[in-house]
Amino acid sequence: MLQIAFIRENQEIVIKALAKRNMDARSVVDEVVQLDEKRRATQVELDNILSESNKLSKDIGELMKSGEKSKAAILKEKTLILKEKSKDLAEKADILAHELLEKLYILPNLPSESVPFGKTPEENVNVFQEGEIPVLHEGAQPHWELVKKYDIIDFELGNKITGAGFPVYKGKGAKLQRALITYFLDKNTDAGYKEYQVPHLVNEASAYGTGQLPDKEGQMYHDATDNLYLIPTAEVPVTNLFRDVILNENELPVLATAYTPCFRREAGSYGAHVRGLNRLHQFDKVEIVRIEHPDKSYEALEGMVEHVKMILQELKLPYRILRLCGGDMGFTSALTYDFEVFSTAQDRWLEISSVSNFETFQANRLKLRFKDKDGKNQLAHTLNGSSLALPRVLAGILENYQTPEGIVIPEVLRKYTGFDLIH
Repeated sequence: MLQIAFIRENQEIVIKALAKRNMDARSVVDEVVQLDEKRRATQVELDNILSESNKLSKDIGELMKSGEKSKAAILKEKTLILKEKSKDLAEKADILAHELLEKLYILPNLPSESVPFGKTPEENVNVFQEGEIPVLHEGAQPHWELVKKYDIIDFELGNKITGAGFPVYKGKGAKLQRALITYFLDKNTDAGYKEYQVPHLVNEASAYGTGQLPDKEGQMYHDATDNLYLIPTAEVPVTNLFRDVILNENELPVLATAYTPCFRREAGSYGAHVRGLNRLHQFDKVEIVRIEHPDKSYEALEGMVEHVKMILQELKLPYRILRLCGGDMGFTSALTYDFEVFSTAQDRWLEISSVSNFETFQANRLKLRFKDKDGKNQLAHTLNGSSLALPRVLAGILENYQTPEGIVIPEVLRKYTGFDLIH
């Protein structure tokens, strides 16, 4: 959430920055400023009345001590009137504060200066590419055919049990999935990330804290009885571990990682681009989260990018990194890099990770602060990244590592799988 003081003092800067997201924010910014002016004026009036009421209470006490009960009675009448006024003003201030918060919730984060202009994914900027695209044998197949051939993932069985987008992993498919999760977690903990096991359901405050609500309300599975949400990513519970927390500056940075299943009610569509593992309603992901000093967050972002690059290099998958344009960037992000793996069998790039810096946007919602050297509370910067999302990584491995004899397991995973070939 953008800070109200910054909006009030930098209205044109905010409007111009959000234009990079292809958003005309002038009317919303105007409403935010007007509501804030009304709220502050109401609060000033309320504070004055409370101050006057406190002064009258002292005066009444003095008059009672001196025996001037009639004068004290007149002042008591005034305090009753002031009490009613203060009650009305307090209610008005609460209403205005709520209306202001609702307006602030619909404003996305300001893009970083390095975010390119653009409206569609085609306008994202390719900033790095590495790895040779393998030449596959004649008759090579996409992963949705391979998993049937080797009986390692069953989409129809998942459809019977739950519905489309909920696959069942079987035999060596399940073991390869578990191997990837363990490998990702080991890489993250070796890099200094502390591992957490977190709930897979979160309350409304947590979903608002990281910006999933109200922006992505329709995409989240919701249990109305208990008003809980199935997590779309481990970012939500992990970052909320630090909601309403004040850290000491010497505790920064905080590095956390977690494996969770993820749940997303994405609108269904058809075609090869969403077949098989390309788009699921339930999938596994290993996440990394950082809480950083504002002066060091962009250096940390580059470090996270290098960390994900190292994993993909070890898996020997061809990949590229895109800097997302304003129109393709997430609601909460100030700057996002997407990682994509090339699927040779599908002849297309598959997104497998996003690494983002949110600056103070989430921290302001979370009230996540740190005490600086002068003892003042400052908002921290939050960052997160997929390290990695499993479905499309698995699809890339199955398709790029296929041979006439079977699917070769990447060398780095063999100590986790216990086998080197699926056949």
